[in-house]
Amino acid sequence: MIAPLNPVLYIPSPSSGVWELGPVPLRAYAFGIIIGALVAIWMAERRFQSRGGREGAVGDVAIWAIPFGIVGARIYHVATDPELYFGEGRHVVDALMIWKGGLGIWGAVAGGAFGAWIACRRHNVSLSMFADALAPGLLVAQAIGRLGNWFNQELFGQPTTLPWGLEISAGNRPAGFEQFATFHPTFLYELLWNLAAAGVLIALDRKFRFTGGRAFALYVMLYTVGRFWIEMLRIDTANEIGPFRLNVWTSIIVFTLALIYFVRTRAKTRAIADVPADVPEAEAS
Repeated sequence: MIAPLNPVLYIPSPSSGVWELGPVPLRAYAFGIIIGALVAIWMAERRFQSRGGREGAVGDVAIWAIPFGIVGARIYHVATDPELYFGEGRHVVDALMIWKGGLGIWGAVAGGAFGAWIACRRHNVSLSMFADALAPGLLVAQAIGRLGNWFNQELFGQPTTLPWGLEISAGNRPAGFEQFATFHPTFLYELLWNLAAAGVLIALDRKFRFTGGRAFALYVMLYTVGRFWIEMLRIDTANEIGPFRLNVWTSIIVFTLALIYFVRTRAKTRAIADVPADVPEAEAS
């Protein structure tokens, strides 16, 4: 069914994602990343201290993890969509322009984990304890970051006539979809999924007191389940392997690895759950 060009109800897209402050451009995409990172650090710091961790340790690790994460996210994006930056008519320098969008979450996780590992060794912090403390905040940060995709009018899904369809300006519609005006707001679906997953993770962690990286593994599983079905709705250009987009396969593989880790370590999780609530995690481990 072809969507009407002017549906009665829809979610409007911002006309611009950049505001000029004199010679300095202020970009919504960058604001989303920065605000999300600050919220994640705040949440992780509270959780880390509640587990017996040192005050300020999360900030010490984040100083390393965030820049490594951004670099890793961009490398993953460029590596999985090389046709956007290399070849005839393309400009390699565009690969450095992250403010135009294009950050891969698994590159961010891998790069951030590497930066966190370096920092944890330097500051004598448990990497698994840091990861468990960070997990819910990371989901919230990703939710906030998705607002940048809204401002950039990117990462939307298939055409839809639903009242929450996202209006996309003619210049940002993919080839073959010019006649459609509203599309599934996959940025919003992921935003809401991430917030709900953060709530579920916090609730389960309060009950079972996950340690040893188990809360982080649960974060990975919750996120990939949502990313799987949301990715299936998207129509932007992406490399495919067989019937699925590359990121769908990535979600399946990463979910499986996280599940294996979570199941294999469940015995220790149960043991920790029996420790009195007033015993810090550092001592319980």
